[in-house]
Amino acid sequence: MTTRQQPIYQIIWGGLLLIAGVGVFFRIPQIMPRVAQIDAFSSAMPFIRFCFYLIGCLLVCGGIMKICKNYRFLMDRNEKDEG
Repeated sequence: MTTRQQPIYQIIWGGLLLIAGVGVFFRIPQIMPRVAQIDAFSSAMPFIRFCFYLIGCLLVCGGIMKICKNYRFLMDRNEKDEG
């Protein structure tokens, strides 16, 4: 992988992180009833729900940050190449 292609791959990776985070948000309502049926976890449901939403937020925010950072880097480098 060359250094010219690296920001493109990082943008793609950021997009995948973003999609995974959104997927977590859609999956949480489907998973929580199953988790609540497990006796060991039934008393900790608010904490488990918080953790799942935190993971989703971290994935979405991390993906957005990675996309923005590498997109800006790519645009700055293109301006330097043109100028």
